[in-house]
Amino acid sequence: MIVRLSFYPIFLREMLLFKRKLLKLGYIFSAMVIPIIYLLAFGFGLGRDISIHGSDYLTFLIPGLVAMSSMNNSYTWVASTLNLNRIYFKTFQIYVQAPIKASSIMIGEVLAGMSKGLFASLLIIIVGYLSSTAFKITPLFLAVLLINCFLFSSLGVIAGMITKSHEDTATYSNFFIIPMAFFSGTFFPIDKLPFFVKVVIYLFPLTHTNIAIRKMHIDFEGVLSIIILLVYAAAFFYYGSRLIQRYSE
Repeated sequence: MIVRLSFYPIFLREMLLFKRKLLKLGYIFSAMVIPIIYLLAFGFGLGRDISIHGSDYLTFLIPGLVAMSSMNNSYTWVASTLNLNRIYFKTFQIYVQAPIKASSIMIGEVLAGMSKGLFASLLIIIVGYLSSTAFKITPLFLAVLLINCFLFSSLGVIAGMITKSHEDTATYSNFFIIPMAFFSGTFFPIDKLPFFVKVVIYLFPLTHTNIAIRKMHIDFEGVLSIIILLVYAAAFFYYGSRLIQRYSE
């Protein structure tokens, strides 16, 4: 039992730091401001005048904003915090020197990132329910959301481990996270894009999150997207664990 719970002190430390932020209203508003701006500008701006896949645009947009928000918060918190702890505060070295496995460190960091991603998603879900009566949450929606948070928290660990400075974290975000946020089907369906563009977009994990999270019932496309997400999640988790295991700074 001690071995199995060796990740808990790492997770608990991150949650205690997160609790301090939650006591500040500024953090809550900062987690909501960008998705709400998009919701106001695109959702209410375009309103219900546009129909996508048989529903109004606002109903189409809200699940995409949940997916995007979970990605941003799961990834950014882990990548930034781990980078700072490793390079500036030197607290990450204590984890490495402790008698616990690299996978336990990975689990603690990933669970912390997932918690922050889920919290940010909950805020958007609440706004979604208040904004659209057609917005529904299904068990499939929740499962995809959890996978998405796990996936991007694991990617955040990778970014936090390979960056050489805190500024590099923003560089990775600009090259990978921001393009995914805009071109992975968050704001518009990608089925009518040119083939050569879709080939690239379908490589983005957030694309498959947006596909699966909008499904009311599981079908072949949904199953395929979930399998792809699980492959990405397993690969990111494995690589992140290997980076921690090989860490020698």
